[in-house]
Amino acid sequence: MRILLLAQFYPPIIGGEERHVKTLANSLLMRGHQVSVVTLGHGKYESVVVEDGVTVYRISGLLQRFPALFSPDGRQHAPPIPDPELMSAIDRIVGKEQPDIVHAHNWMVHSYLPLKRRHRAGLVLTLHDYSLVCAKKSMIHDGAPCDGPQLRKCLSCAAGHYGSLKGSATVVAAHLGRTFVRSQVDRFIAVSDAVAERCGLIGAHDVETIPNFISNATGTRSFDPSVEPFVQQLPEGKFVLFVGDLMQLKGIPTLLAAHEQLASDWPLVLIGRRCADTPDHLPRNVHLFESWPHGAVLEAWRRCTFGVLPSTGMEACATVVMEANAMGKPMIVSRTGGLPEIVDDGSSGILVPPGDAGALAEAMRQLMCDHTLRQRLSEASVRKAQSLMADAIVPRIERVYRALVSERSGQLTDQAEPSPRISARV
Repeated sequence: MRILLLAQFYPPIIGGEERHVKTLANSLLMRGHQVSVVTLGHGKYESVVVEDGVTVYRISGLLQRFPALFSPDGRQHAPPIPDPELMSAIDRIVGKEQPDIVHAHNWMVHSYLPLKRRHRAGLVLTLHDYSLVCAKKSMIHDGAPCDGPQLRKCLSCAAGHYGSLKGSATVVAAHLGRTFVRSQVDRFIAVSDAVAERCGLIGAHDVETIPNFISNATGTRSFDPSVEPFVQQLPEGKFVLFVGDLMQLKGIPTLLAAHEQLASDWPLVLIGRRCADTPDHLPRNVHLFESWPHGAVLEAWRRCTFGVLPSTGMEACATVVMEANAMGKPMIVSRTGGLPEIVDDGSSGILVPPGDAGALAEAMRQLMCDHTLRQRLSEASVRKAQSLMADAIVPRIERVYRALVSERSGQLTDQAEPSPRISARV
């Protein structure tokens, strides 16, 4: 099949969704498909490049001409409305590539929807978050899980996140576009049942839950000498590791409070991207490293003792947990969102209530003190990771593609057949 992936970000931009799309592209290529990617360009990368056999097109949209609209972290997100410049570029590329399937990720889909009738490709949309129903994509309202979208509540919530003007525009655009998305997307893939449920798709005929996945090579790669300057900074001996955006929704305040309660000699290592709410003060024996390359992060997982992801937000399907497990590291995670779907409590990891520093500290103390428990969880973690690798998951995505291609082929054949001639006696 010819498959075109639409994604607002793509490596070398770092993130779980970006790595997911790249791993999917490479896996599909290895399975004999022709694969191309369309992503936002951000001005500093080549507009067209072939990476490991995958053609990557980097395009720019109208809104990217106004950098003040975006956060200062440099990420210029796709809007929840059709962007005319993105549409024009996508139209040209789809016409050139002639894909059987367009597989969209996140809000890039909005700039393809008006083009769908002009092209014969089936449209698949993976929901990596709650963006189908939430303008903030997080499904968090006033610091707690939201009970569902309501226009007035969403306007107030988004204004506090984006600012009044941008927040209102985003909510209205997302609200108006939701019905169009539901009518035009042929198949939805939700990365967890939590995402499917919150997006109102549980029980729908056009949705399937397929989790994120990691490369088969994760956990088996040999040491890359280029990451040595990074890993030299890691503490010697045993330490606890967190990887992710250093923000409140990832549970950073809870984690720091738990670390202080423990008053342990074990170092806590934080690797990630600073955010607006990243704490300015760090307790004793906490090491913070910003935006390491992926190879260095994997080596940090290999060297740590166990990991933590104490999110207070509604995690959709955290790839970072899978990478830790592939390295044989058990995880302590919050019982929120899709995390309970990828961590088996007491088997491959430990689940704790979100925002409960005391419960997190006790779980950390358990793993610090009980080598036998760590070993048992470690062995189960590796088995869990193997079930979430590309070889296990990508065939499920392929089946979605094949079913859709077969279905659309039948529809096109039916449309092409001439209507029976009706004769009338005079």
